[in-house]
Amino acid sequence: MSRKVGDVQVTPLEGYVTLLEIQRGPNNFFDQELIGTLADVMAELDEDVDCRAIVLASEGKHFCAGANFGSPRREEEQETRTLEGGNPLYQEAVRLFRNRKQVVAAVQGAAVGGGFGLAMYADFRVGCPESRFTANFVKLGFTPGFGLTHTLPRIVGQQAAADLFYTGRRIGGEEALRVGILDRLVAQDQVRDEAIAYAREIAENAPLALVSVRNSLRGDLADAVQAATDHEGREQFILQKTSDHREGVKAVAERRPGNFTGS
Repeated sequence: MSRKVGDVQVTPLEGYVTLLEIQRGPNNFFDQELIGTLADVMAELDEDVDCRAIVLASEGKHFCAGANFGSPRREEEQETRTLEGGNPLYQEAVRLFRNRKQVVAAVQGAAVGGGFGLAMYADFRVGCPESRFTANFVKLGFTPGFGLTHTLPRIVGQQAAADLFYTGRRIGGEEALRVGILDRLVAQDQVRDEAIAYAREIAENAPLALVSVRNSLRGDLADAVQAATDHEGREQFILQKTSDHREGVKAVAERRPGNFTGS
């Protein structure tokens, strides 16, 4: 039976697959609460024998447009942070990375910034020509987060990741497939169905073996993401105090190049 947990709809499907739908459309901005909810649900599904694979999807136009820099909630979260205390959002993200079952992300639109990081958390990604991926952190005057400095090079290689990080450019579905970000490319209206079919193809296999193989392949990924987010969080905390970050947020909102001064 389908149930709602925070802004996440949890729906068991046939074939030992569970669908998680983020319901913050059309942009599906994330925050600490949403990532914590996802981590809680993933932990529950780890203990559910009727779930062997998970599809992570979202309603609306975009998969996840990252953080909403204009939201009062985000400003409140930033005000309570300290350099030594770390970023609570990333602490929830690390919990997410500790889930034990395969996850297929259905990326029907944009995955921006931390939303790109959420997509890269999954084991596999299904997208379409309209999918968009951008690690646009430098355009915002700060550094990548959500473990992307570890997860993206792990998939696409150091050079391709450096290109995306240093330029902050946006790539579409065809290029994402070519560099390895996407695993399957279909028409936009088929993305979710294909992700579910992919998850069922995984889930028809022996569940203990699936967990074992995933442990072997991902190894200490969660610990590596912990180290990456610790570093990313410190750098972001420092850079978010700069005038360049304030200018970057304004420039991105106004859809123009930033006028950065290095201060």
